[in-house]
Amino acid sequence: MRYNMFASAFKLLSSTKNNRLLLINGRSLSNATQSDDTSSNNAQLPLPPQDSAKNIYKSEDQQRSLHIAVIGLPNVGKSTFINNVINHRVCPTSAKVHTTRKSNTAICTTGQTQLVFYDTPGLVTQREIRKHHLEQSFRSSYRHAIQHADVIAVMQDVSNSWTRKELHSTVLDTLKAYANIPSFLVLNKIDALKSKRVLLDLIKTLTNDTLSGQRAGKGATRGIAGGDATDQVAEGIPLNKRQTTWDHFDNVFLVSAMTGSGLNELQNYLIGQALPRQWRFASDIHTDASPEALIVESVRARLLDYLPQEIPYNLKCELEYYSLEKHVVYTSVQVQCPTERIERLICGESNGKLRQITERVTSDLVEMFGQAVSLTISTVSKGRKSTSADRS
Repeated sequence: MRYNMFASAFKLLSSTKNNRLLLINGRSLSNATQSDDTSSNNAQLPLPPQDSAKNIYKSEDQQRSLHIAVIGLPNVGKSTFINNVINHRVCPTSAKVHTTRKSNTAICTTGQTQLVFYDTPGLVTQREIRKHHLEQSFRSSYRHAIQHADVIAVMQDVSNSWTRKELHSTVLDTLKAYANIPSFLVLNKIDALKSKRVLLDLIKTLTNDTLSGQRAGKGATRGIAGGDATDQVAEGIPLNKRQTTWDHFDNVFLVSAMTGSGLNELQNYLIGQALPRQWRFASDIHTDASPEALIVESVRARLLDYLPQEIPYNLKCELEYYSLEKHVVYTSVQVQCPTERIERLICGESNGKLRQITERVTSDLVEMFGQAVSLTISTVSKGRKSTSADRS
């Protein structure tokens, strides 16, 4: 069965152009091995009665929804993925890790189906919390998101040759803690790979050569259940025996969140999994976050892009003013700096860098709100306001 699964997957990959998405489902691939006669007979089966649960599930006038928690290591592309799936900018993004500091909610309503995505902070260890000055609630926010989700999407960065062949211990611990919730694997940044064979090898490795809980056999190595990598080292377990895979993914997707390749097909899959129930949000909103919170997070994200090393993690952003007048957003954000030296670094020569940051954030906010934005960013050190830049 495993041979047929990956032979079929390879055939699909080979015939796919422009890095389109590949959805691999162990059950569907297994069914593909049935004879044409069997498939034909199944296609001619009569439809269930109109009052059956299946028809209620597919009813055109029945509201449906699906809540998806997106988890993974920092900087694997979770926020970019969600923004592009819903085709709306609601999750701040940057090139640095830990841009997302708390769970964000993104909503996409299509027809009678509402998809609710929970963008979670990157899964971290206690050491990383101390290093990047993260809030202690950092680790609990993703748990809260998962507890409200119907399904878990695990994102893996396939462009990172150092980490792509293993699921991190923090990811595995999370999956084991919520093993009752269905999950699927999203291999992101496939546009960075030239060899399709690498993707097939990753699928086999990360799923332990199995999908939907269908093991390769009783003798298959599933790793060491329970505990993280540190515990396993303490117990003297060899490196090659520690758990690095997950046996219970329902599906595997190959996508590029940056280019958008495969995202439409993934969205269609999620719509097909939606449950019949009332929507949680109105159909015309894309996030439950307030405009004020989105503005502050957008400023902080761009500071991460424009400032080196650990400097932006030590800054504090506060909203000074927000108003919506005649379809124009007027707002001001203050950046509190620990020293005058860092304040000068943010402002740059003749205030040039601060103007660049302000211009970039303004562009983000125009895309986010769909309205004109007049933004002022000011800096302060030791309680003394010194410099500001505005952009309309």
